[in-house]
Amino acid sequence: MQNSLQGDNPAGGQGMNLADYLSVARTYWSGILVFVVVATAGAFGWYHVQPRVYEAQSNGMVVTGGSENLNLSLAGDNLSKSKAKGYRSLADSLLVAERVIKTLGISTSPQAIAGTVKVVVPVDSAELQVTATSSDPVQAKEVADAWVSALAAQVYEIEKSMSTSGADPATKVVPLAKAAVPSAPISPNLRLALGAGVAGGLVLGLAYALVRNLLDRRIRAAAEIERRFHVPVVGTLPRDKRLVGETRILDVHGAGAGHAMGEALRELRTNLHFIDVDSPPRVLLVTSSLPSEGKSTVIGNLAATIAAAGEDVIVVDADLRRPTGHKVFGVVGDVGMTDVLTGRATIEEVLQEWGPMPHLKILAAGRIPPNPSELLGSRAMQHLLEELSQRAVVLIDTPPLLPVTDAAVLSRAADGTLVVARARKTTTDSLQRALGNLARVRGRVLGVILNCVATKGPDTYSYGYYGTYSSRPERRRGWLGASHGNRGTAGADDAQGSSAPEPVPAFRGRRSAN
Repeated sequence: MQNSLQGDNPAGGQGMNLADYLSVARTYWSGILVFVVVATAGAFGWYHVQPRVYEAQSNGMVVTGGSENLNLSLAGDNLSKSKAKGYRSLADSLLVAERVIKTLGISTSPQAIAGTVKVVVPVDSAELQVTATSSDPVQAKEVADAWVSALAAQVYEIEKSMSTSGADPATKVVPLAKAAVPSAPISPNLRLALGAGVAGGLVLGLAYALVRNLLDRRIRAAAEIERRFHVPVVGTLPRDKRLVGETRILDVHGAGAGHAMGEALRELRTNLHFIDVDSPPRVLLVTSSLPSEGKSTVIGNLAATIAAAGEDVIVVDADLRRPTGHKVFGVVGDVGMTDVLTGRATIEEVLQEWGPMPHLKILAAGRIPPNPSELLGSRAMQHLLEELSQRAVVLIDTPPLLPVTDAAVLSRAADGTLVVARARKTTTDSLQRALGNLARVRGRVLGVILNCVATKGPDTYSYGYYGTYSSRPERRRGWLGASHGNRGTAGADDAQGSSAPEPVPAFRGRRSAN
């Protein structure tokens, strides 16, 4: 039991798989979306404040004197390609930059304008490609054209100075078509900026989601409970807007009732039958780790669901700190369990029948004693539960496990304990401590009931496997699948449309040893 309560170590050998990452992304999708939107907006703003850069390209060709001889023509072509590689260094020189400044009459340094020009010689080619960049598209075009012309003039002077005959040099650079004025900037790139913003936002958003998932200890899904604590989740109850702000018994069996909660309660009822087929529990203690997790609501609606199938149920309000059972069922709360334990009344005198369902009876808490824990752990309490279990299935409502020890003390007298956890509120730490308290007193934990599971969003639990329930009257069936002729018609079929439902074992049977 100790190993099962320690849970899995997030930093241990069990790493997250793809499904886990997708689940985290679905859980924190809104935060990820915020990061993406902010990063994209930032990239868009950066794009607007960056200076525009335009690019223009002009070309020149290295040529040699022609010849009618094929061999000399091939030699001249090879010489042009070889010269082009040498002129590449000359094109980057400050001599050419100074000529361009004089030609255009611009006020800048040769080093500055040389930094805006790039000269490339394509492989196995005699062509010189000059690319100029500037914040002014017209200036970019003029610099590119002037650079080719300045290079041609510089090459002419160098080649002529090397000629001994004084004739025109055989090799020269000839400017080709002039550059066009660029119509759009090459930088900044709007698509690239937005793409980088989206990618950066996704990375930051996913990092945020993983950190939140690591720090967020709230329980969201049943699989998380089973994986961490190795205890079964015997039921998952959806969030119902009818229970917001109040504790009440829902009409989940009447015409027009929402089938999600009804199906969930019937599924819980069925799961409880199969917890221990050989020794079905008759006394079930229902508690939670902390207050406001829906424990009393779960007990009331579970009791009504069991009674609706024709089974006798007794709800015992053993919360002697803040009793609420009489408020949930609308019965008298001044007399009840404490009066029986102290001998001031008998069970028949204080056991109250709940009007809508004759199979459901309520034993209110009665007067609040000064020593609740001692009273709940007494032999008189054990004898009371044993006597009640002979009459019906007993559901015990107790205080939460962490604030007081009442539930842990009383768990020894019950056949098993059901711990209610509220999705998105109960933390793994509090549930671990609650289960640890039960383990220390050797209380039998039958499972966890996950309450208030989201019906929309990433943590949705799907109900309604059988579809929408019909509102037409049906012959009621009890736990064993047989018609109850003289036991009332306060139940509904577990699966609408099934003409012969499978027999389900009842709670009847011997109580398991504590």
